[in-house]
Amino acid sequence: MSVNIKWAVFVGMFLLSACASAPFDYTAFRAHRPRSILVLPPINESIEVHAPYSYLSTVTMPLAERGYYVFPVAMIDEMMKANGLPGPAEMHQASLSKIKSIINPDAVLYITIKEYGTKFEVVDSKTVVRVQARLVDVDSGLELWRSENAAVKGTNSGNSNFLSMLVTAVVAQAVNTGADAAKGVSADVNWGLYFSENQGLLVGPYDQKWDGPTSKALPVASSQ
Repeated sequence: MSVNIKWAVFVGMFLLSACASAPFDYTAFRAHRPRSILVLPPINESIEVHAPYSYLSTVTMPLAERGYYVFPVAMIDEMMKANGLPGPAEMHQASLSKIKSIINPDAVLYITIKEYGTKFEVVDSKTVVRVQARLVDVDSGLELWRSENAAVKGTNSGNSNFLSMLVTAVVAQAVNTGADAAKGVSADVNWGLYFSENQGLLVGPYDQKWDGPTSKALPVASSQ
């Protein structure tokens, strides 16, 4: 019986691993290759009230490095508010036709923040960022891509002295709260989201590996 249980556990772990590494189905993505992406301010499900705009500030660079034109996020936020959408919740509920009439992007990136910030756990201080993201084609309304990723950074790895661990955790908690350590962790999360070989975004038209159509005019990339 014990052998069967061990075998069942092994098979279960293998299947979970296989599912986690299975390539994303990019059929819809390849049929509607976006060139420009509008990133909406994230929905916040964490307890950190500043999470949406803190995390939003880290999104433009990795998307641009992936080869896409990204509308300036601060400008988008102001334009959406000026058009009767005061916050992330209202922006996420807006119809694609309304978003197209305001900005006219090829695709919209919807982000939900599940966890964000630094937590004090007795003798450790951990900064956690976990987000979900989905990319939707504006014209067809089809979901082109979705993914989820998380990253955790602790302060006491390899430290066996209790007092030292406690002091380190307290200091880190105070420093990280003021410096928003989650921004640094967000870089790791974004790398996994957008650059993952099997689950990330396909390269965009500003990347040298772009293999999509060339008939549609590209927007001029912003240096901001």
